[in-house]
Amino acid sequence: MADLPDLNALVAQKDELTPRLMILRVVPDGWELEPFEAGQYVVLALPPTAPRCTLSKPEPAVPSPDRLIRRAYSIASSSMTGEYMDFYISLVSTGSLTPRLFDLDVGDRLWMSAHPKGIFTLADVPKHKHIALIATGTGLAPYMSMLASHLECGGARKVAVLHGADHSWDLGYRAELETIQHLCGNFAYIPTIDRPEDEPIPWHGSTGWVQELWKGRALEEAWGFGPTPDNTDIFLCGVPGMLDDMLTVLTSEGFTEHTRHEPGQIHVERY
Repeated sequence: MADLPDLNALVAQKDELTPRLMILRVVPDGWELEPFEAGQYVVLALPPTAPRCTLSKPEPAVPSPDRLIRRAYSIASSSMTGEYMDFYISLVSTGSLTPRLFDLDVGDRLWMSAHPKGIFTLADVPKHKHIALIATGTGLAPYMSMLASHLECGGARKVAVLHGADHSWDLGYRAELETIQHLCGNFAYIPTIDRPEDEPIPWHGSTGWVQELWKGRALEEAWGFGPTPDNTDIFLCGVPGMLDDMLTVLTSEGFTEHTRHEPGQIHVERY
C-alpha cells in the first residue's frame, strides 16, 4: 500500500453559515503560502479514514484506502493576505470529501496543495472595461477574492455581483456584499432566490434563477446603461445549467468566450 502524503495544513477558523454551508480558513503548517491571483484555486484533501459529518449520506463508492481524497476549491480570501486561505464550501451529502471537511474542527489537520492554479482571474480584463460577476451557490468564492483584492471603491469601473441560491440563508457573504454596495457607488449586489415559498419571512428581492436577472436587464437598471461586449467583461461560475444558459444568451448578444488563444469577454470557471 502506498504511503499517504503528510497532512500539511491546519484549520484556523470554521464559520458555519448554515448546517450545509461554511467558510473554512486554512493555514500552512511548516511552510509558506505562495502568492496567487484572485480567482485561482488550490486542492484540499483528506484521507479516506477521516470521519464524515452527521448530515452525510452513504458514499456511492468506497474511496481507495491508499490515496487522499482531493478536490479543487477556489480561494475566497484576498490575494494580499499571505497567512491563510479561505474556502467557501457547500456540503454534498453523498460526496467523498465535503462530508469529511464539514467534520473538521479548529486545529484539525488536512492537506493543501502548495501551488495555486487557474486562469479565471482579472488579469486579461482591459482596464477600461466594467465587470459583471455571475454565480450560483459557492461559485461566489473567487469573486470574493477578486473584490477584496481589486475593487477600487468609488472608481470609474462598475462592478456587479449577480448571485443565485435556493434560499436567502444560502446567500453566503450577503451582509458583506450589502455593506460594499452601501459604501461603494460603483458596486452593485443583486441576489436572487428560487425557492421563495420556503422563506419564514417574506422575501422582497428578486426570485428565480440568476440568469433571469441578466435576461430581465437587472444590470442595466443598476448601472444606468446596458452591458455590451465593448464595455463589459462577464465572469461565470456555478452549476452547468447556468453556465450553458448564460453562454447561449451572451453569445446571441455578441459576447465571445475568452480562452488562452482567443481573447473574449466571457470568462468561465467550470467545476
